[in-house]
Amino acid sequence: MSGSATERFREQSATGVTRVVDRPLAVETPCAVEVNGLGYAVMMLTPADLIDFAYGFCLSERLVDAAKDIAGVEQHRTEKGILLRINTAPRLRSRVADRVRHRIADSSCGLCGIENLEQALRPLPSVSRQAALNPAAIFVALGGMRAAQPLNGMTGAVHAAMACNADGRILIAREDVGRHNAFDKLIGAMLRSATAWDGGFALLSSRCSYELVEKAALAGCPTLVTVSAATTLAMQRAAEAGLELISLARPDSFLSPMD
Repeated sequence: MSGSATERFREQSATGVTRVVDRPLAVETPCAVEVNGLGYAVMMLTPADLIDFAYGFCLSERLVDAAKDIAGVEQHRTEKGILLRINTAPRLRSRVADRVRHRIADSSCGLCGIENLEQALRPLPSVSRQAALNPAAIFVALGGMRAAQPLNGMTGAVHAAMACNADGRILIAREDVGRHNAFDKLIGAMLRSATAWDGGFALLSSRCSYELVEKAALAGCPTLVTVSAATTLAMQRAAEAGLELISLARPDSFLSPMD
């Protein structure tokens, strides 16, 4: 499935000149996620690397613990979008039923009730400590970001999540209109290929909200680097998990919390 489509536009310049141009647009489509026969969520995403997304999404939602816990994934295109059918190992099916129950209890204005507040901020696993990351590696990875984002290069409309080694070399990159989806795709790709962080880090093109920190912790990522700023809750959750959070990463500087 393609992540881009071409549309025709009328381009207007500041000098009054107009011309017709063909420009690629990022595809955004609804994807209904069904887990073990239960309707779980509807995500708006770019229809590429959907198997990776399924694996990463299930790990981020704590429905599975490892790649072997996914029994199968099927994707079906319909008139209104995509249906993604995921089956997990039988021993984990109670997790899905429990999470579906909590999702149904959510209201349109957010989470309601003490029980759901506890579900929203569940304890995170502790991330294994690693040797201090060489700052030079972050700048190396930042220098390689543009080349690792072909869809964004065409459309200028998608986020990217990248797995980098300890030297800053980008090993795997995934793109999506949603920053959360891009990270889920990356996590899923790493699960499926048995790629370990091995002293490396994740680099995200977006701002850092608490959900992205949680995805990193659940994926065992020791260091999360984001191009834009982090929120207060993101920093709090990173500290709880022992995850190193680096934000506002630019070609000439980045921010890291004081010890």
